[in-house]
Amino acid sequence: MKMTGIFMFVEVTPNGSSSAKKPSENVEERGSHFSRIEETTGEVGNSGVGPVGSPSEFFSEMQISEENMPSSSTNKVCNFAKGRWVEDSQRPLYSGFDCKQWLSEMWACRLTQRTDFSYERYRWQPESCKMPKFERSSFLRRMQDKTIAFIGDSLGRQQFQSMMCMATGGLYSPEVLNVGKEYGLVKARGAIRPDGWAYRFPETNTTILYYWSASLSDLVPLNASDRATDVAMHLDRPPAFLRKYLHGFDVLVLNTGHHWNRGKLNANRWVMYADGKPIEDTKLAEIGIAKNFTVHSIAGWVDLQLPSHPNLKAFFRTISPRHFFNGDWNTGGSCDNTSPLSGGSEVVQDRSNDPVVEGAVKGTKVKILDITALSELRDEGHISRYSIRGTPGINDCLHWCLPGIPDTWNELLIAQI
Repeated sequence: MKMTGIFMFVEVTPNGSSSAKKPSENVEERGSHFSRIEETTGEVGNSGVGPVGSPSEFFSEMQISEENMPSSSTNKVCNFAKGRWVEDSQRPLYSGFDCKQWLSEMWACRLTQRTDFSYERYRWQPESCKMPKFERSSFLRRMQDKTIAFIGDSLGRQQFQSMMCMATGGLYSPEVLNVGKEYGLVKARGAIRPDGWAYRFPETNTTILYYWSASLSDLVPLNASDRATDVAMHLDRPPAFLRKYLHGFDVLVLNTGHHWNRGKLNANRWVMYADGKPIEDTKLAEIGIAKNFTVHSIAGWVDLQLPSHPNLKAFFRTISPRHFFNGDWNTGGSCDNTSPLSGGSEVVQDRSNDPVVEGAVKGTKVKILDITALSELRDEGHISRYSIRGTPGINDCLHWCLPGIPDTWNELLIAQI
């Protein structure tokens, strides 16, 4: 498999500190859950379960300079990530009060003590691309008999919840069916939540689902009968869920990023594997390089599946930025700004601020859903110090208030479907 891109990795400092607005950092996620691992049973399709590429191929073929990588301006399609934020009195797209059926309370900032909601009143205007105004009835008609799948971490879950609120107008919708069982998405005994959710709009037979796969690698318990067992984290194999259900997807949105740090791997008892065995190569075992290798592996694997799934549109979303100032999530960092666009309103560069994903999809038919730079301008849109209980706690400058910035990610997605 040919893999090209920028050879890039970052290290986590011993105290976990980082400066604001660095999109590729390995950071913690507040409020995310540890993976509940179960033994995979049944067939996973004929779409390939073996390793994708190899570590040796990765290191030999990734040596490409940043200067030799063409900018996205050379693509024939327009660059939706280049543009500016503009105020729009018709925002938000749904009510943060009313969308309780789909929104997690911790992300519904209208239900917290926050009093300033000016972040809701902006939309993204691409410089040279036409982005139609979102209209839910039209969207569902376009998605007639189709399935949209979000697979990734808790930021992917936010994008999924945003899509559900957009598609329902944020209104209580008892007619929407919970079809999680069709995908094995049921809460196991002792689990906090299921590994994902799936809902179907019966009038148009449109299914929208989310599956939690923070690393986009295949997780296999080394001893299925022991809940405390270590878990093989196969960097060169896509998740079994994706292999099993890919044939039924019409739109696929992947993301990963913020779980790539030693704290998360150790807490989940994840042990990195490649070529079916524990990684002994100390270079590949470095977190940033392992992430880079995995992103390239899954992008390449999806690209190989596309000829046999001609109706599938696959996207890799770039990393969502974090905005901790004066510390990190565990050292007193905060994001107290409530003034929209205090750092600027425009993205002028052609290149993505996530070179790992940009490099991974280069030369493939997997599209980049580039949200990093435009989201970096919106530090006022995070959860910040507010909570549903009103008690002091850790500032969440990683996740976003909903309605909010992830709604724009979905508008960009819909414009490119």
